[in-house]
Amino acid sequence: MRKALRWLLALVVLIGTLSTAGAATAAQPQTTDTDIKDQLLAIPGMSLIEEKPYTGYRFFVLNYTQPIDHRHPSKGTFQQRITVLHKDTSRPTVFYTGGYNVSTNPGRREPTQIVDGNQVSMEYRFFTPSRPAPADWSKLDIWQAASDQHRIFKALKKIYDKKWISTGGSKGGMTATYYERFYPRDMDGVVAYVAPNDVVNKEDSAYDRFFANVGTKECRDRLNAVQREALVRREPLEKKYAEYAAAEGLTFNTIGSLDKAYEAVVLDYVWGFWQYSLLADCDSDTIPKDAKAATDDEIWTSIDTISGFSAYADQGLQTYTPYYYQAGTQLGAPTIEFPHIEKKYIRYGYQPPRDFVPRDIPMKFQPFAMRDVDTWVRHNANRMLFVYGQNDPWGAEPFHLGKGARDSYVFTAPGLNHGANVAGLVADEKALATARILEWAGVASAAVQADPDTAKPLAKYDAKLDKRDIEREMTLRP
Repeated sequence: MRKALRWLLALVVLIGTLSTAGAATAAQPQTTDTDIKDQLLAIPGMSLIEEKPYTGYRFFVLNYTQPIDHRHPSKGTFQQRITVLHKDTSRPTVFYTGGYNVSTNPGRREPTQIVDGNQVSMEYRFFTPSRPAPADWSKLDIWQAASDQHRIFKALKKIYDKKWISTGGSKGGMTATYYERFYPRDMDGVVAYVAPNDVVNKEDSAYDRFFANVGTKECRDRLNAVQREALVRREPLEKKYAEYAAAEGLTFNTIGSLDKAYEAVVLDYVWGFWQYSLLADCDSDTIPKDAKAATDDEIWTSIDTISGFSAYADQGLQTYTPYYYQAGTQLGAPTIEFPHIEKKYIRYGYQPPRDFVPRDIPMKFQPFAMRDVDTWVRHNANRMLFVYGQNDPWGAEPFHLGKGARDSYVFTAPGLNHGANVAGLVADEKALATARILEWAGVASAAVQADPDTAKPLAKYDAKLDKRDIEREMTLRP
């Protein structure tokens, strides 16, 4: 494998040597005649929410006026939050979205550190406060969201006129992929992390195969036993749940009952462990070694720590209504089996996204949306990098590359979960991925072009900006 990767490295670097001029090192902030804030606010529809100081950067939280419907721009607008982490207009720019709310604190994604560039981050439409009022939910789809990114890019490209790389993790990786599918001429490269690809929503056997083989048998058995025991002890633990809900003011109108919410949380348990934890965590005190001998409190604490008993209450679901709407209309959602739990203990199974969205919001699934994206990626991917974690359930259905793909890659980080990144790849793949990102961004140095094994991030690690914690979300959300 190492020989093959070194050959591939040599080939892509030769191509890059012919197309990229000049070397790049970590850039220092520069001043311009016009203040960057004034340049940003001169864009029609752009307004300032706040600026936050950060050494070596300017960080802005902004609103940008977007059409509710990009096909009919005259039919109303809404304010979409974006942030700009400004380094220098002479540097490349990374366009990031997590697919949910945007953080309003300075932060730097891995590609931004690699290229030592600027970063534009977008809040996904319909996540508050970036939601039209009143909300026409039919305007929440992957094309409309990609068109949001397209308009932001066109507006900011006039200021940041160097290369652009789009990126995102999980639903953000999906978003970056959909953006490339609909606007393939905008970006100079795509880095999509842990992006699920549910091509056929009703065919989910890949997830069952994943859970039958992930990690070790010892760990799987230990987790399965705790999950089963939580359903065996349903009556006393639901009593505890009712007391907890009353104390926290939780209600269950959307999902329909505390009983349905309880089972949903418990059935998330094994998935949630592998999504957010590592194999070594199976030996932690959070996972009872002998589920049958564990106390009710120990079972409760384990389930709550990993799944979270507030997840399917109205208060837990409200923020994520846009995600569940999309899962039930275009993205698809997984359904898995539980062979280690007798059917008599399972009343509902994995519930569909429809159960997590208020009934006054209409939903109809579009089975061809993901097939279209999957087909496009297989045949048209160009300068796209997909990174997955070996032990991440969401990677059970990944994107694949076909014969039509060019300068594109799918890599898997051994032993990693939903937080997999380039830094976690094996050495040859890490070098290749880093070298390609630098090349796509137009900042591959002469040294990297001569020897891609030397490729490293151009910016030094910053403990605050580059915190690599997984963005922990509700379990059955990418």
